Amino acid sequence: MSETMAGGCQCGRIRYAVQVDDQDAYLCHCRMCQRATGGFAAALKQVRRSGLHWEREPERYRSSPIAVRGFCAACGTPLTYEGDGSDGMDLTVGSFDDPSRFRPVDHSGVESRNEAWMELHGLPEYRTDDNPNITAKWIAACGKLPD
Repeated sequence: MSETMAGGCQCGRIRYAVQVDDQDAYLCHCRMCQRATGGFAAALKQVRRSGLHWEREPERYRSSPIAVRGFCAACGTPLTYEGDGSDGMDLTVGSFDDPSRFRPVDHSGVESRNEAWMELHGLPEYRTDDNPNITAKWIAACGKLPD
């Protein structure tokens, strides 16, 4: 079942709409994805380039001899992994307006996987509004907590 989903960067300067055919996503643990996102892995959703419409094109950085990565130059949000010569490309799951739609189905680049970050169930959990210092800063800055 295909549906149009929207997303974009943190500051809202770059927005997209894309046709999504399923809920499958994946985690890439390669060192390039770790460095490009600053995380232990990149959560990615593969889409067809032909099904993607940018309201404003992201800036792009040639991150390797085989690919470019799209990002917002204003806020730094990583948005894409675009392999050369492919009809598909990957969008970062976190850039979707509703990332909860996706489920990881596999791992890529496992030679660089950090096992300490793989089993996260059972760790203590805290909501943003449970932290009085952060809550006070958000209320003072904009009168409410972030979405």
